[in-house]
Amino acid sequence: MNILITSAGRRVSLVRAFQKELKEVYPEAKVIAADANPKLSAACYAADDFFEVPRLDNPNYISSLLNKCKEYGISLIIPTIDTELLLLSKNRNLLEKSGVQPVIASVSFIEKCRDKRVIHDFFESHHVAIAKEYSKDNYTLPLFIKPIDGSRSVDTFLIRTKEDLTDYHFSNEKLMFLEYIDHAVYDEFTCDLYYGKDHKLKCAVPRKRIEVRDGEVNKALTVNGDLVDYIRKNLSYVEGAVGCLTAQFFMHISEPKIYGIEINPRFGGGYPLSYKAGANYPGWIISEFLLGEQIEDKFDCWEDNLLMIRYDDEILVHGYKD
Repeated sequence: MNILITSAGRRVSLVRAFQKELKEVYPEAKVIAADANPKLSAACYAADDFFEVPRLDNPNYISSLLNKCKEYGISLIIPTIDTELLLLSKNRNLLEKSGVQPVIASVSFIEKCRDKRVIHDFFESHHVAIAKEYSKDNYTLPLFIKPIDGSRSVDTFLIRTKEDLTDYHFSNEKLMFLEYIDHAVYDEFTCDLYYGKDHKLKCAVPRKRIEVRDGEVNKALTVNGDLVDYIRKNLSYVEGAVGCLTAQFFMHISEPKIYGIEINPRFGGGYPLSYKAGANYPGWIISEFLLGEQIEDKFDCWEDNLLMIRYDDEILVHGYKD
Protein backbone atom coordinates (compact mmCIF):
# COMPACT_ATOMS: atom_id res chain seq x y z
CA MET A 1 0.00 0.00 0.00
CA ASN A 2 2.90 2.37 -0.63
CA ILE A 3 2.24 5.73 -2.28
CA LEU A 4 4.49 7.40 -4.86
CA ILE A 5 4.85 11.18 -5.26
CA THR A 6 6.28 11.80 -8.73
CA SER A 7 8.40 14.81 -9.75
CA ALA A 8 8.70 15.42 -6.04
CA GLY A 9 11.15 18.32 -6.25
CA ARG A 10 10.64 20.55 -3.22
CA ARG A 11 7.11 19.44 -2.24
CA VAL A 12 8.12 18.49 1.28
CA SER A 13 4.79 19.53 2.82
CA LEU A 14 2.82 17.34 0.42
CA VAL A 15 5.05 14.34 1.15
CA ARG A 16 4.64 14.85 4.90
CA ALA A 17 0.84 15.18 4.59
CA PHE A 18 0.60 11.85 2.77
CA GLN A 19 2.97 10.25 5.29
CA LYS A 20 0.80 11.34 8.19
CA GLU A 21 -2.47 10.17 6.64
CA LEU A 22 -1.12 6.90 5.24
CA LYS A 23 0.48 5.77 8.47
CA GLU A 24 -2.79 6.27 10.35
CA VAL A 25 -4.39 3.45 8.34
CA TYR A 26 -1.32 1.46 7.24
CA PRO A 27 1.44 2.05 9.83
CA GLU A 28 4.02 0.03 7.89
CA ALA A 29 3.29 1.63 4.52
CA LYS A 30 5.64 4.18 2.99
CA VAL A 31 5.46 7.36 0.95
CA ILE A 32 8.07 7.09 -1.78
CA ALA A 33 9.31 10.03 -3.86
CA ALA A 34 10.59 9.97 -7.43
CA ASP A 35 12.53 12.62 -9.31
CA ALA A 36 14.89 12.94 -12.25
CA ASN A 37 17.51 14.27 -9.83
CA PRO A 38 16.51 12.88 -6.42
CA LYS A 39 19.80 13.61 -4.68
CA LEU A 40 19.04 17.32 -5.08
CA SER A 41 15.34 17.08 -4.20
CA ALA A 42 14.31 18.15 -0.70
CA ALA A 43 11.08 16.16 -0.91
CA CYS A 44 13.00 12.97 -1.72
CA TYR A 45 14.94 13.26 1.53
CA ALA A 46 11.72 13.94 3.44
CA ALA A 47 10.07 10.82 1.98
CA ASP A 48 10.43 7.33 3.48
CA ASP A 49 12.47 6.36 0.43
CA PHE A 50 13.15 7.65 -3.07
CA PHE A 51 14.36 6.61 -6.47
CA GLU A 52 15.52 8.16 -9.70
CA VAL A 53 13.48 8.12 -12.92
CA PRO A 54 14.39 9.29 -16.42
CA ARG A 55 13.23 12.67 -17.66
CA LEU A 56 9.64 12.74 -18.88
CA ASP A 57 10.71 13.08 -22.51
CA ASN A 58 12.71 9.86 -22.30
CA PRO A 59 10.92 7.05 -24.21
CA ASN A 60 11.80 4.66 -21.38
CA TYR A 61 10.10 6.74 -18.70
CA ILE A 62 6.93 4.63 -18.32
CA SER A 63 8.73 1.26 -18.42
CA SER A 64 11.25 2.52 -15.87
CA LEU A 65 8.46 3.86 -13.66
CA LEU A 66 6.59 0.54 -13.81
CA ASN A 67 9.70 -1.41 -12.85
CA LYS A 68 10.32 0.90 -9.89
CA CYS A 69 6.67 0.68 -8.78
CA LYS A 70 6.97 -3.10 -8.72
CA GLU A 71 10.29 -2.95 -6.87
CA TYR A 72 8.99 -0.53 -4.22
CA GLY A 73 5.49 -1.98 -3.83
CA ILE A 74 3.69 1.12 -5.10
CA SER A 75 -0.12 1.03 -5.14
CA LEU A 76 -0.92 4.70 -5.78
CA ILE A 77 0.73 7.45 -7.84
CA ILE A 78 0.26 11.15 -7.06
CA PRO A 79 1.52 13.40 -9.89
CA THR A 80 2.61 16.97 -9.13
CA ILE A 81 3.58 18.79 -12.33
CA ASP A 82 1.69 19.71 -15.50
CA THR A 83 4.05 18.06 -17.99
CA GLU A 84 3.61 14.54 -16.58
CA LEU A 85 -0.19 14.52 -16.45
CA LEU A 86 -0.97 13.53 -20.04
CA LEU A 87 1.77 10.91 -20.13
CA LEU A 88 0.50 9.20 -16.99
CA SER A 89 -3.15 9.47 -17.96
CA LYS A 90 -2.53 8.00 -21.41
CA ASN A 91 -0.81 5.06 -19.73
CA ARG A 92 -3.49 4.58 -17.07
CA ASN A 93 -4.54 1.13 -18.31
CA LEU A 94 -0.96 -0.10 -18.41
CA LEU A 95 -0.36 1.15 -14.88
CA GLU A 96 -3.59 -0.31 -13.52
CA LYS A 97 -2.87 -3.70 -15.11
CA SER A 98 0.33 -3.68 -13.05
CA GLY A 99 -1.63 -2.95 -9.87
CA VAL A 100 -0.80 0.76 -9.73
CA GLN A 101 -3.55 3.39 -9.59
CA PRO A 102 -2.65 6.89 -10.80
CA VAL A 103 -4.81 9.52 -9.10
CA ILE A 104 -5.25 11.56 -12.23
CA ALA A 105 -7.93 13.10 -14.43
CA SER A 106 -8.99 11.70 -17.80
CA VAL A 107 -6.95 12.39 -20.93
CA SER A 108 -9.71 14.55 -22.42
CA PHE A 109 -10.02 16.74 -19.34
CA ILE A 110 -6.25 17.16 -19.00
CA GLU A 111 -6.08 18.20 -22.65
CA LYS A 112 -8.74 20.84 -21.96
CA CYS A 113 -6.73 22.19 -19.04
CA ARG A 114 -3.47 22.30 -21.00
CA ASP A 115 -4.96 24.61 -23.65
CA LYS A 116 -6.03 27.94 -22.19
CA ARG A 117 -8.42 28.61 -25.07
CA VAL A 118 -10.13 25.27 -24.62
CA ILE A 119 -10.44 25.73 -20.85
CA HIS A 120 -12.08 29.08 -21.56
CA ASP A 121 -14.69 27.20 -23.62
CA PHE A 122 -15.06 24.77 -20.72
CA PHE A 123 -15.69 27.62 -18.26
CA GLU A 124 -18.29 29.20 -20.53
CA SER A 125 -20.07 25.85 -20.91
CA HIS A 126 -20.35 25.84 -17.11
CA HIS A 127 -21.62 29.44 -16.98
CA VAL A 128 -18.35 30.80 -15.61
CA ALA A 129 -17.30 34.17 -17.05
CA ILE A 130 -13.85 34.52 -18.66
CA ALA A 131 -11.54 37.34 -19.68
CA LYS A 132 -12.13 38.50 -23.25
CA GLU A 133 -9.53 37.43 -25.81
CA TYR A 134 -8.55 40.10 -28.35
CA SER A 135 -7.32 39.60 -31.86
CA LYS A 136 -3.77 40.86 -32.34
CA ASP A 137 -4.93 43.60 -34.70
CA ASN A 138 -7.80 44.82 -32.54
CA TYR A 139 -7.11 45.05 -28.82
CA THR A 140 -7.63 47.36 -25.87
CA LEU A 141 -4.90 48.51 -23.49
CA PRO A 142 -3.97 47.57 -20.87
CA LEU A 143 -3.91 43.88 -21.78
CA PHE A 144 -2.44 40.69 -20.41
CA ILE A 145 -0.48 38.25 -22.57
CA LYS A 146 0.04 34.58 -21.74
CA PRO A 147 0.75 31.36 -23.68
CA ILE A 148 -2.05 28.90 -24.38
CA ASP A 149 -0.03 26.08 -22.79
CA GLY A 150 2.12 27.84 -20.20
CA SER A 151 2.68 27.32 -16.49
CA ARG A 152 4.45 28.98 -13.54
CA SER A 153 3.92 32.46 -15.07
CA VAL A 154 6.48 31.81 -17.82
CA ASP A 155 6.08 34.04 -20.89
CA THR A 156 3.42 36.27 -19.32
CA PHE A 157 3.34 40.02 -19.87
CA LEU A 158 1.32 42.97 -18.59
CA ILE A 159 1.11 45.47 -21.46
CA ARG A 160 0.15 49.03 -20.52
CA THR A 161 1.37 50.96 -23.58
CA LYS A 162 1.93 50.15 -27.27
CA GLU A 163 5.63 50.63 -26.67
CA ASP A 164 5.58 47.57 -24.40
CA LEU A 165 4.59 45.36 -27.35
CA THR A 166 7.30 43.69 -29.43
CA ASP A 167 7.48 41.61 -32.59
CA TYR A 168 7.71 38.55 -30.35
CA HIS A 169 4.24 39.19 -28.94
CA PHE A 170 2.70 39.42 -32.41
CA SER A 171 4.63 36.60 -34.10
CA ASN A 172 4.33 33.95 -31.38
CA GLU A 173 1.09 32.12 -32.21
CA LYS A 174 0.94 30.62 -28.73
CA LEU A 175 0.56 34.00 -27.04
CA MET A 176 -2.98 35.14 -26.23
CA PHE A 177 -3.96 38.83 -25.97
CA LEU A 178 -6.43 39.00 -23.09
CA GLU A 179 -8.53 41.56 -21.27
CA TYR A 180 -6.57 42.79 -18.26
CA ILE A 181 -8.26 42.05 -14.94
CA ASP A 182 -7.12 44.84 -12.65
CA HIS A 183 -5.66 43.63 -9.35
CA ALA A 184 -6.69 46.94 -7.80
CA VAL A 185 -10.35 45.93 -7.98
CA TYR A 186 -10.15 42.14 -8.22
CA ASP A 187 -8.81 39.66 -5.68
CA GLU A 188 -7.00 36.64 -7.08
CA PHE A 189 -7.86 33.22 -5.69
CA THR A 190 -6.33 29.81 -6.20
CA CYS A 191 -8.91 27.20 -5.24
CA ASP A 192 -8.15 23.66 -4.18
CA LEU A 193 -11.02 21.52 -5.45
CA TYR A 194 -11.53 17.87 -4.52
CA TYR A 195 -13.42 15.62 -6.92
CA GLY A 196 -14.33 12.08 -5.95
CA LYS A 197 -14.06 9.04 -8.19
CA ASP A 198 -17.65 9.86 -9.22
CA HIS A 199 -16.37 13.20 -10.67
CA LYS A 200 -18.52 15.15 -8.20
CA LEU A 201 -17.15 18.12 -6.27
CA LYS A 202 -16.71 17.28 -2.58
CA CYS A 203 -14.80 20.31 -1.30
CA ALA A 204 -13.59 23.74 -2.42
CA VAL A 205 -11.07 25.88 -0.56
CA PRO A 206 -10.35 29.33 -2.03
CA ARG A 207 -6.92 30.68 -1.12
CA LYS A 208 -6.64 34.44 -1.58
CA ARG A 209 -3.23 35.13 -3.10
CA ILE A 210 -1.42 37.83 -1.16
CA GLU A 211 2.13 37.32 -2.43
CA VAL A 212 3.61 35.04 -5.10
CA ARG A 213 7.26 34.03 -5.53
CA ASP A 214 8.58 32.20 -8.59
CA GLY A 215 5.03 31.40 -9.73
CA GLU A 216 4.06 29.80 -6.39
CA VAL A 217 2.06 31.39 -3.59
CA ASN A 218 4.17 32.66 -0.69
CA LYS A 219 1.45 34.33 1.41
CA ALA A 220 -2.22 33.36 1.23
CA LEU A 221 -5.47 33.37 3.19
CA THR A 222 -8.35 30.87 3.19
CA VAL A 223 -11.69 32.56 2.48
CA ASN A 224 -15.04 30.81 2.86
CA GLY A 225 -17.53 33.05 1.08
CA ASP A 226 -19.37 33.70 -2.17
CA LEU A 227 -16.72 32.03 -4.31
CA VAL A 228 -17.35 28.65 -2.66
CA ASP A 229 -21.07 28.94 -3.44
CA TYR A 230 -20.27 29.98 -7.02
CA ILE A 231 -17.99 26.99 -7.58
CA ARG A 232 -20.50 24.58 -6.01
CA LYS A 233 -23.22 25.90 -8.31
CA ASN A 234 -21.27 25.88 -11.58
CA LEU A 235 -18.67 23.12 -11.18
CA SER A 236 -20.53 20.55 -9.07
CA TYR A 237 -19.81 17.83 -11.65
CA VAL A 238 -16.89 17.76 -14.08
CA GLU A 239 -16.53 14.78 -16.39
CA GLY A 240 -13.08 13.24 -15.99
CA ALA A 241 -12.08 15.26 -12.92
CA VAL A 242 -10.73 13.30 -9.94
CA GLY A 243 -8.64 14.07 -6.88
CA CYS A 244 -7.17 17.51 -6.32
CA LEU A 245 -7.61 20.22 -8.95
CA THR A 246 -6.17 23.70 -8.65
CA ALA A 247 -8.38 26.39 -10.22
CA GLN A 248 -7.69 30.10 -10.52
CA PHE A 249 -10.39 32.77 -10.23
CA PHE A 250 -10.58 36.55 -10.01
CA MET A 251 -13.32 38.02 -7.84
CA HIS A 252 -14.35 41.70 -7.81
CA ILE A 253 -13.91 43.28 -4.39
CA SER A 254 -17.28 45.12 -4.41
CA GLU A 255 -19.35 43.83 -7.33
CA PRO A 256 -20.74 40.32 -8.06
CA LYS A 257 -18.23 39.58 -10.81
CA ILE A 258 -16.14 36.40 -10.98
CA TYR A 259 -13.82 35.29 -13.78
CA GLY A 260 -12.45 31.79 -14.28
CA ILE A 261 -8.82 31.84 -15.42
CA GLU A 262 -7.40 28.31 -15.59
CA ILE A 263 -7.42 24.83 -14.05
CA ASN A 264 -4.46 22.57 -13.27
CA PRO A 265 -5.64 19.00 -12.58
CA ARG A 266 -3.10 18.26 -9.84
CA PHE A 267 -2.00 19.37 -6.38
CA GLY A 268 -0.79 22.96 -6.46
CA GLY A 269 2.21 24.33 -4.60
CA GLY A 270 -0.04 26.19 -2.15
CA TYR A 271 -2.17 23.19 -1.17
CA PRO A 272 -0.45 22.84 2.24
CA LEU A 273 -2.54 25.81 3.42
CA SER A 274 -5.78 23.98 2.60
CA TYR A 275 -4.47 20.85 4.34
CA LYS A 276 -3.57 22.77 7.48
CA ALA A 277 -7.02 24.36 7.36
CA GLY A 278 -8.62 20.90 7.52
CA ALA A 279 -9.25 19.99 3.86
CA ASN A 280 -7.68 16.54 4.09
CA TYR A 281 -7.31 15.60 0.42
CA PRO A 282 -4.49 13.07 1.04
CA GLY A 283 -6.68 11.28 3.59
CA TRP A 284 -9.67 11.28 1.25
CA ILE A 285 -7.56 9.91 -1.61
CA ILE A 286 -6.37 7.10 0.64
CA SER A 287 -9.97 6.40 1.70
CA GLU A 288 -11.25 6.30 -1.88
CA PHE A 289 -8.40 4.62 -3.72
CA LEU A 290 -6.94 2.29 -1.11
CA LEU A 291 -9.86 1.58 1.23
CA GLY A 292 -12.66 1.73 -1.34
CA GLU A 293 -14.73 4.19 0.67
CA GLN A 294 -16.98 6.89 -0.77
CA ILE A 295 -16.32 10.51 0.15
CA GLU A 296 -19.31 12.66 1.04
CA ASP A 297 -19.48 16.45 0.79
CA LYS A 298 -16.83 18.14 2.94
CA PHE A 299 -17.51 21.83 2.28
CA ASP A 300 -17.67 22.87 5.93
CA CYS A 301 -14.67 20.95 7.27
CA TRP A 302 -12.01 23.64 6.89
CA GLU A 303 -10.95 26.75 8.78
CA ASP A 304 -11.88 30.15 7.36
CA ASN A 305 -9.43 33.09 7.49
CA LEU A 306 -6.33 30.98 8.05
CA LEU A 307 -3.24 32.91 6.96
CA MET A 308 -0.17 31.13 5.57
CA ILE A 309 3.20 32.89 5.50
CA ARG A 310 5.93 30.71 3.99
CA TYR A 311 9.64 30.84 4.69
CA ASP A 312 12.75 29.00 3.56
CA ASP A 313 13.94 25.99 5.50
CA GLU A 314 16.88 23.62 5.00
CA ILE A 315 17.36 19.94 4.29
CA LEU A 316 20.88 18.88 5.31
CA VAL A 317 22.42 15.74 3.79
CA HIS A 318 25.46 14.49 5.68
CA GLY A 319 28.22 12.74 3.74
CA TYR A 320 26.72 13.70 0.39
CA LYS A 321 28.41 12.24 -2.69
CA ASP A 322 27.52 13.20 -6.23
